[in-house]
Amino acid sequence: MRRIPEGAPIVTAAAMRAAEEGAFARGVSQDELMERAGASVALEVARLAGGRRILVLAGPGNNGGDAWVAARWLAGRGHDVNVAELPGKGEGSAGRMRARWTGAVTPLGEAAARPVLVDGLFGTGITRPLVPEVAASLARLTRAAELVVAIDIPSGVTTEGDGLDVDVTVALGALKPEHVLGRGIARSGHVLLADIDVPVATDWRTIARPRLAAPEPGAHKYSRGMVGVIAGAMPGAARLAARAAMRCAGYVVLAGAEGGPDALVHREVEDLFDDERIGALVIGPGLGGGGSGLLDKAIASDRALVLDGDALSILGNDAVDRLRARQAPTVLTPHSGEFTRMFGEGEGGKIERTLAAAGASGCTIVHKGADTVIASPGGSVVVEAAAPSWLASAGTGDVLAGLVAGRIAAGGSAEEAVWLHARAAEIVGPALIADELIDALPRAIAECL
Repeated sequence: MRRIPEGAPIVTAAAMRAAEEGAFARGVSQDELMERAGASVALEVARLAGGRRILVLAGPGNNGGDAWVAARWLAGRGHDVNVAELPGKGEGSAGRMRARWTGAVTPLGEAAARPVLVDGLFGTGITRPLVPEVAASLARLTRAAELVVAIDIPSGVTTEGDGLDVDVTVALGALKPEHVLGRGIARSGHVLLADIDVPVATDWRTIARPRLAAPEPGAHKYSRGMVGVIAGAMPGAARLAARAAMRCAGYVVLAGAEGGPDALVHREVEDLFDDERIGALVIGPGLGGGGSGLLDKAIASDRALVLDGDALSILGNDAVDRLRARQAPTVLTPHSGEFTRMFGEGEGGKIERTLAAAGASGCTIVHKGADTVIASPGGSVVVEAAAPSWLASAGTGDVLAGLVAGRIAAGGSAEEAVWLHARAAEIVGPALIADELIDALPRAIAECL
């Protein structure tokens, strides 16, 4: 079961504030927007609570204002609701929502735990660590609850070392980077997206199931795409990439290594660079440090190129200079260490860093990890944050490189390959090995037809 909505918009806190300001300019009041947000949260809490007693935590800001609305909405529909408050200035819409609550209020530090906890203490605006007393109360109430629901983001997820994992997060208007990156993935639990009728303008979104098509009646092996895979010091990695590509393309050539399925064609490496039928070349899986000459020829070719593993290490911090002049599509598939060696630490989070690298290099970058970020030179971003952690296994990246090449040669995209890779891992299940991913790909592809 996916923990992140598919195809959902992602915006920064600043972009969400701008979207809200746009709503205000169109005549929507902040009070009205807060009422929408709180009611959206309450609907999800009511659905999940199953009649259990509810404790709502209300902080001093707008996140707390949403919490007061949710508490009033739930109580008005017969739910047993208590509110624990972390007092603040009580100004603006949040203060007015506080004034509309007619039930009892308990100070946060004195609140008794209840089976359902709604976390409305802090949202995206907090930048400082939680004070120890607040952190202790939040931990005590969270651990005692059977179900914890966070409003927009879990309190403290934006600061180091604070807060605890929640079961469900109701994201308001759009997902935030905290839902799909790093420790925020686990912290946020199952993320639900609430439509509060605030349009957001963004080129960032979560990955979605692709729509693929079966070969047309007149298709042949070349029309379905041809992939060349260049092997090196560790041929097993190249074979994994080639076998994965075979599940997407009609014709796959492995050069520089033997073995593999009988349908896999073997040729000399030099034959690949000028073969106009080849839709994508893969180089890097198992290439070894001595493969720089082959990498030079691959970069100089006019074929679409997928660079992985040792090819990325050979490029190092010369990646931008060597790749930005290529006219053919180029896809890089680095893990975090390879990415940093090529592009440096950079500024911002993983999305911003990957976008900057894609723009500088002119390449599509599949920045791998528990939070895989796919950034294009044009500025679009797709995030895969729901892939099984069992993918942390040798050879799975080689499979992904082959899949990317296979989809590109067939007229598809790196994004499609990333989705298929993650879905194959879900199909295989725990304790997977890379070879099993390839065997699960037909089922994953069938789900997209």
